[in-house]
Amino acid sequence: MSDFIDISGNLVKKGLKYAKTHEWIDLSSSPSKVGISDFAQRSLHDVVYADLPKVGQAVKRGLTLCTLESIKAVAEVYSPVDGVVVEVNAALESNPELVNKDPYGDGWLVKLQVTGGTEGLLGAEEYSDLVRKQI
Repeated sequence: MSDFIDISGNLVKKGLKYAKTHEWIDLSSSPSKVGISDFAQRSLHDVVYADLPKVGQAVKRGLTLCTLESIKAVAEVYSPVDGVVVEVNAALESNPELVNKDPYGDGWLVKLQVTGGTEGLLGAEEYSDLVRKQI
C-alpha cells in the first residue's frame, strides 16, 4: 500500500496533518517537523532561497513561519500550530531546491515544539479533497 495519495501528480503523504494553506506537520514525533505540501512546492516552482525563523522563536498558528523565494515569487509559509522553533533545516541554506525535490522528506523546513492545539488541521484524505478543488 502506498504512503501517498496521488491527485493528478500532486502527492499527499498519509499520516501527516495539513493546514488549508498547504503546510504539513508530522505530529507522530516531538518536536514535530513542518514543511510545505507537494501541491504548494509545485505552485511555487523552483525554490531558490528559504528565509527560516530563528531557533527559539515562538510562532502562532496562521501567522508567518518563514518565507520561500522562487524564480516566480516570494511566498509566505504559515505555521500550522502554535509552537516554538527548536530546529531549522540548515541544509536548505545551500540546497533550497530540496523543498522541490523532496517536500515530505529532506525538504522539511523547521521542527516545532507544539504548544497549542491541533484542531482544524486536515487529515490526508480531507487535504486531498481540498487539492482536488484547486487543480
